[in-house]
Amino acid sequence: MIRIICAGDLALEQLLARHPAGREEAAARVREILAGVRDGGDQALCRYTARFDGINLTPEELKVKPEEISEAKKQVKEDFLAALALAAENITAYHRHQLTNSWIEPGARGLLVGQLVRPLARVGVYVPGGTAAYPSSVLMNALPARVAGVKEIAMVTPPDREGKINPHTLVAADLAGVTEIYKVGGAQAIAALAYGTQTIRPVDKIVGPGNLYVTLAKQQVFGLVDIDMLAGPSEVLVIADDSADPRHVAADMLSQAEHDPLARALLLTPDSRLAQAVKEELERQLNDLPRREIAAGSLASYGAIILTRDIAQAVDLANRFAPEHLELVVRDPFSWLGRITAAGAVFLGPHAPEPLGDYLAGPSHVLPTGGTARFYSPLGVDTFLKRISVISCSREAFLEMAPHIIRLARVEGLDAHARAVEIRLDKSCRESEKS
Repeated sequence: MIRIICAGDLALEQLLARHPAGREEAAARVREILAGVRDGGDQALCRYTARFDGINLTPEELKVKPEEISEAKKQVKEDFLAALALAAENITAYHRHQLTNSWIEPGARGLLVGQLVRPLARVGVYVPGGTAAYPSSVLMNALPARVAGVKEIAMVTPPDREGKINPHTLVAADLAGVTEIYKVGGAQAIAALAYGTQTIRPVDKIVGPGNLYVTLAKQQVFGLVDIDMLAGPSEVLVIADDSADPRHVAADMLSQAEHDPLARALLLTPDSRLAQAVKEELERQLNDLPRREIAAGSLASYGAIILTRDIAQAVDLANRFAPEHLELVVRDPFSWLGRITAAGAVFLGPHAPEPLGDYLAGPSHVLPTGGTARFYSPLGVDTFLKRISVISCSREAFLEMAPHIIRLARVEGLDAHARAVEIRLDKSCRESEKS
């Protein structure tokens, strides 16, 4: 079961380190799959789908047909559609605030600089599937792309044992404006998006979380295409004081622990009574949890309740850990928000549990994990935009800046750079003499 440890213990340092294991062998297998799809196209996709997922599809069956989406709409309930619509509304509204505009700014003495902001033309979205359904992941990846202005969104997701995609996922894709859906998952799906096949055209960027093989595949195709991030196991770190309800804290920790045996659920508190109460609540709530074995394994291997000196020390440790989800369940959470420097998303107060962000609040739930929140941001509109620099210069401004350009180029030993300026200077001098 979960441990109670003190800040400063070696066990805490091991939790903060997060050393991934077993990647080398998986990375080698991923390289083989990528090369197989690159060289074999649709036939390789179907071969890998049969080998890894036990599903026999023909190349003609890879792409979801319009009638499959129509049938899916008949299979989902009205209350699901209402919840999906509300989530889509909140996600869209939030991400519209992230939009940035192109700009051009006249500078001093005739220099003009600016920036063009343009959406990517075509992106690929990976959505986990197979025996599970994640319609929320469809919305959280595709809607920010639509807000950014991306015209083509190709979604890949593993089919079930009957070669079908969950109807909830299909309906979400249709609502989010996904333009193409393909029945393929794993590293082979990432290869198809990166290299292209006879059926799937290559994309400019691949987004969306997946298992270790998907993550390693994204890492290996980066450079040929862009990616959003390298997603790892889910994480939640709760900072709580004696005002917190131990039932709430335990439930929030389990909401992440049930994802994966590798998920991390941590509580940092200076209150030893709360620590013990949460430990007891975790044991009690685990009893009737459908994914009990997964959650219990996560808590035993990667979970911890950490006793800190005070809330300030807990915040400092949280910034070191840089969690995917950070909950501040303390009396005045906003007073501590300014001290947070590294987290994927911050949840403030007792009525903002992590699942609020997973489904309905608005910000994308595709967040940096594994400590990468120290330097990485959540998926958003910026994920799907590119910037193009704009430079123009009057003759007068050029003549003023030319000697400085030449001087810098000569210092760097780049004579052709300097001469490209000097040639224009010579021409300008001749023209001045004639006038």
